Amino acid sequence: MKRTIILFTILLFQQLTVFSQTPKHEVRAVWLTTLNGLDWPGVKATNNEAIERQKRQLTTILDQLSRANINTVLLQTRVRGTTLYPSQIEPWDGCLTGTPGRNPGYDPLQFAIDECHKRGMELHAWVVAIPVGKWNAIGCKRLRERYPSLIHKIGDEGYMNPEKPQTGEHIANMCGEIVDKYDVDGIHLDYIRYPENWKQTVSKDRGRSYITDIVRRIHTRVKNSKPWVKLSCSPIGKYSDLTRYPSRGWNAYNVVCQDAQGWLREGLMDQLYPMMYFKGDNYYPFAVDWADNTYGRTVVTGLGVWLLSRKEGSNWPLIEITRELNVSRDLGMGHCYFRSRFFTDNVKGLYTYVCRDFDKYPALIPPMTWQSSALPTPPKGISLNNEGSTLHLRWWGAKNNSNSPTLYYNVYCSTQHPVDTKDVRNLIAHHLTKESLSIRDDDGLHYYAITAMDRYGNESSAIQSNVIVESTIKYLKNDGVRLQLPEIDRDFGTRYIRIESLAGNSVIQRAYTATTKEIIIRTLPNGVYRVKAVDKNKVARHIGQFIIKR
Repeated sequence: MKRTIILFTILLFQQLTVFSQTPKHEVRAVWLTTLNGLDWPGVKATNNEAIERQKRQLTTILDQLSRANINTVLLQTRVRGTTLYPSQIEPWDGCLTGTPGRNPGYDPLQFAIDECHKRGMELHAWVVAIPVGKWNAIGCKRLRERYPSLIHKIGDEGYMNPEKPQTGEHIANMCGEIVDKYDVDGIHLDYIRYPENWKQTVSKDRGRSYITDIVRRIHTRVKNSKPWVKLSCSPIGKYSDLTRYPSRGWNAYNVVCQDAQGWLREGLMDQLYPMMYFKGDNYYPFAVDWADNTYGRTVVTGLGVWLLSRKEGSNWPLIEITRELNVSRDLGMGHCYFRSRFFTDNVKGLYTYVCRDFDKYPALIPPMTWQSSALPTPPKGISLNNEGSTLHLRWWGAKNNSNSPTLYYNVYCSTQHPVDTKDVRNLIAHHLTKESLSIRDDDGLHYYAITAMDRYGNESSAIQSNVIVESTIKYLKNDGVRLQLPEIDRDFGTRYIRIESLAGNSVIQRAYTATTKEIIIRTLPNGVYRVKAVDKNKVARHIGQFIIKR
């Protein structure tokens, strides 16, 4: 009934506010496209200096994504019968060096994995399945030489024939090579379907069985190697015609033989990222349909944020995407942006909206309880020690109770005891691999809680610190309604006062003049906050912090 009311409201009035609070578990992802360097790389790795520039480009993108609390990066790894890593099966893609087949001088996939994991983000290897590029390009040409009757030509493009068993075997081997060699968090299949202009001679049921057989082969290969690696795909955004809303001739099930909901039901997929690049009644009824047919798995709506672009899209207003974001969350689904560059370029202010409002707090990936539900044993001990202006947290004794190889640690803090680990606003660090964390003592953190988490996303109960860590600085005065500002150096040229949460998210920003003595804070909940002065160049300087205790 609730979903019916939501859909009715959206379709008739097209007005929306946030339905629900930020969830603790939610996939927030981007498609990072390497085809022709669309999102990355923008520099060709032709010498050592260029390699370092190419790496810096990627880390800059990942820093931007991390600030927006993105937790999943879908990196295009098999591009068009070509790869982003040293494969024994297919040649290098030309996006890295400008020359197809040329080694860039380092392993971009390994570098990307390491950098994502440093930032607490998952990396899923995005594998383009059926298309293999231009007929005479290196990827397609090598496959034609290896499998003379396998590649089907449509126009000047080559496609692997989904009706041939070698197709499933080859793609499964590609996915297996990636999973065996790299510590990826997921395999993400793209274009795992018939091409829309394929002259299909078999029945639709038979066609679906061919595609599903490919998926089944890949699933078996991946899960036999590392069962904690997530398998996902990006189906057509409309699964099938609905009773009241037709798909207008473009859907996954009937047109391209992509039984994505069946793959969830059979347990062949852990996640789906339907490409929902539509609006209005082409989006909302079909979003509800995906949400109603998850079979306990994770569905993440793929948002066409390039459509915001005046130059490359349809010049949508920002509200089209923000409305879809809110509906997806209220339906219990995550969100994924296509493509990364349109998100980080802040087209129409989307990146700002996400950072300041929609995703201002982090989120953990929903656990794969269908694969393993054994909770880790929490740490047995925790210690907190001040060393000058630095606070050192250490913990020990956690135990992994699943077959996944490593444990991660999440750190929560609050002025209240015990720390509420269900409240994502208290999460200050996650996916740590070491049993320690050092932070500035003057952050005003008080009580702490530590949990352990396995590779399936199962999180232990928390060990709680029962010692208050007092801050060594003097807090700014406030009465819960007004915050008294300190004297600010006039030479800094302050234009705004920004109040941030401990996680670094802006919660209030107000214009500043020499006569500004206080800031209204009545809308803020109890807690600890930082205060920063911001100049005209958006350079921020820490000027103090305060605690609200009403």
